[in-house]
Amino acid sequence: MPTCSVHPLPYCPDPAEYFARIHHAPGAVLLDAGRPVATRARYDILSAWPLAELAAFHDESANDFLQRLRQSLNNLGHAQAPSECPLPFVGGLLGYLGYDFGRRIEQLPTRAVDDLALADAQFGLYAWALISDHQRQTSQLVFHPALAGAERLRLQQLFSQPAPSSNGAFVLHGRFTADIDIPQYQQAIERIQAYILAGDCYQVNFAQRFRAACQGDPWTAYCALRAACPTPFAGYLRLGHEAAILSLSPERFLRLSQGQVETRPIKGTRPRNSDPVEDAAMASELLSSAKDRAENLMIVDLLRNDLSRNCSIGSVRVPELFALESYPNVHHLVSSVTGQLDAGRDAFDLINGSFPGGSITGAPKIRAMQIIDELEPTRRALYCGSLLYLDVRGEMDSSIAIRSLLVKDGQISCWGGGGIVADSDWQAEYAESITKVAILLETLEKL
Repeated sequence: MPTCSVHPLPYCPDPAEYFARIHHAPGAVLLDAGRPVATRARYDILSAWPLAELAAFHDESANDFLQRLRQSLNNLGHAQAPSECPLPFVGGLLGYLGYDFGRRIEQLPTRAVDDLALADAQFGLYAWALISDHQRQTSQLVFHPALAGAERLRLQQLFSQPAPSSNGAFVLHGRFTADIDIPQYQQAIERIQAYILAGDCYQVNFAQRFRAACQGDPWTAYCALRAACPTPFAGYLRLGHEAAILSLSPERFLRLSQGQVETRPIKGTRPRNSDPVEDAAMASELLSSAKDRAENLMIVDLLRNDLSRNCSIGSVRVPELFALESYPNVHHLVSSVTGQLDAGRDAFDLINGSFPGGSITGAPKIRAMQIIDELEPTRRALYCGSLLYLDVRGEMDSSIAIRSLLVKDGQISCWGGGGIVADSDWQAEYAESITKVAILLETLEKL
């Protein structure tokens, strides 16, 4: 099998220093581990100038689109990493699946308005990447065998030059405002609880959207956000002039490596407190909360079922249940579900059997998604979808696109939500939806 070549660069724990050289380039993408502050993820992956771009056609089924992605990897050609150099990505696909890609997998109503008009899915096919391994403290350019020699030299020269001294400006024209008011939020929660009482569902993830007019370079906004709230599954995707996805997600969706599958759902949240004693009390309260544990367990069971569709019989396990993860703004309750991918299945089968992630729909998944479409006035677009890489070896890692923003057409959109169950208090849920994104909104309002 052909082997990728690598070109070492000075190690840089902050991917922004390298990405600043290419953030204006076509197809510029950064999958960001949140270093040097966040420490849970190992790799940064960045690239630009894709060989091809693939977006989901208007009436294309999920199966047909995923098959196009599969074929694009075959066309690029298989390759392996050098034996002495473990790499998560050796060339392949980088991009996003929007939450509404799920409409191509399951039959859903179309009540929610598609006002943002974002493609349900978009990927680039990349023959190179700059990868920083924070465990080995290395940064290197990785070249797929298909990449021309002249392009390799150009990239080596580009990343040997000093980074730009400053970014362009980014400003909001006014503060963020919610699309729905408090009485509308209360009414939606009460409607969900009526559905739960009637036996339609056990849990529904309900979100509200915040928007502001904006102008300028989204990369500047992203740099401010990652400084305020670094997370291990962050990412930046350039969509065009003054258009981009800015994700500060703490949550893994699906990871596939050498046949092993993992998903890490988040369900359960408490705000951080500047007083260490109060902060520890918040964390302890979350860990002991019967309500939050029940919510988390519902989603763990849903994801066990989703993984079982494509994993070997008896291989699905829950090695971690109700673990605490803490971020600058919140404490989260996190679990882990793993499995062994069945012979003859691949990452695209996993996506088709598990997307969108159960932690951001509710249970049972399809009925929860129907209720979301009924009660959320607009489509989610990127929010609660996934940023991911999928390489020519079949390796994949992906996020749940929570704490994520979309800059498009002079507007910046951000969503906050949470799981609603029978004993949820609408006022507490409203406060939680604000807590999750307040640090993001306030950071941008101060620029």
